[in-house]
Amino acid sequence: MENLLDKMDYLIIFAIIMKEGFTGERSIVLPPMTIETEAADPLVSSLYITDIGYYPNAKSHFRERKEPIGEYVLIYCMEGKGWFSVKGSTYQVHENQFFILPPDCPHAYGADYHRPWTIYWIHFRGEHAAFYSEGSLTPQDIQPAINSRISERNHIFEDIFSTLERNTDLESLRYASSLLHYYLASMRYLRLYRQETSAGSDVIAAAIHFMEEHIEKRLTISDLARFTGFSSSHFSKLFNLQMGLSPLAYFNRMKIDRACQLLLNTDMHINQICHLVGIDDNYYFSRLFSKQMGCSPKQYRNKNRDGSHPEPSPLN
Repeated sequence: MENLLDKMDYLIIFAIIMKEGFTGERSIVLPPMTIETEAADPLVSSLYITDIGYYPNAKSHFRERKEPIGEYVLIYCMEGKGWFSVKGSTYQVHENQFFILPPDCPHAYGADYHRPWTIYWIHFRGEHAAFYSEGSLTPQDIQPAINSRISERNHIFEDIFSTLERNTDLESLRYASSLLHYYLASMRYLRLYRQETSAGSDVIAAAIHFMEEHIEKRLTISDLARFTGFSSSHFSKLFNLQMGLSPLAYFNRMKIDRACQLLLNTDMHINQICHLVGIDDNYYFSRLFSKQMGCSPKQYRNKNRDGSHPEPSPLN
């Protein structure tokens, strides 16, 4: 195990000199007036957000709070690694894990130096907040599986974020609060959440589901073959025969189709969308998008505003 104390010392020094922000990051910090509205409303006060965000490839991310804050802090690691310290213990965090820090408790956390994490994070309060945080003071696994529904959970997060980004009137706050109940329940009651549906046992269907669950990542043929239990060559042959595309070509089409949805339904910057579909290079993303859609991401969004945008290519 790496010497976490040495790593923490290094990150503390590095964090002092680093420029704030990460490429593709998104965050919302609700103003005190809005938080007071949430706390005063009989419905919202049961569970509500004070801060929310997404940090892709958050190199040198570090936060230490010697003075406790009054919110629970959820960090959901989608990729990479990190760590956190609380109540005298330090834990390593890997991809597909989350943890929830309690309020009124000093803590620290940060990204691994060599493999910085990509995280969804939420600060939340409320009368029912403790129910959802129970048992989450150590890293909790959310490993991909045939019925894992990770992509659905991520869509809930995006719905919460876009709701608060558009408006913070009482109706929007109530809707975001209701979604937060579902989002946290999908983690707290993971087994029940996964029992809701299943993608079936077919190898290709399972592989496609695995791609959907990892749309924000960079998968290789080896990753996909390992999941299905076949060799890379045999899996690629089976996939080509059934789908008419190589596995990675199909995965790239899924990424571009997802990017189209984000371009049409959100005001995210293109570099933010890149990270949400697992492509760090803006230029490569634009070339890939143009090859599939016949226009650049910017042109696609502008055409949509004129009511004449091309439809995403279907994945059959």
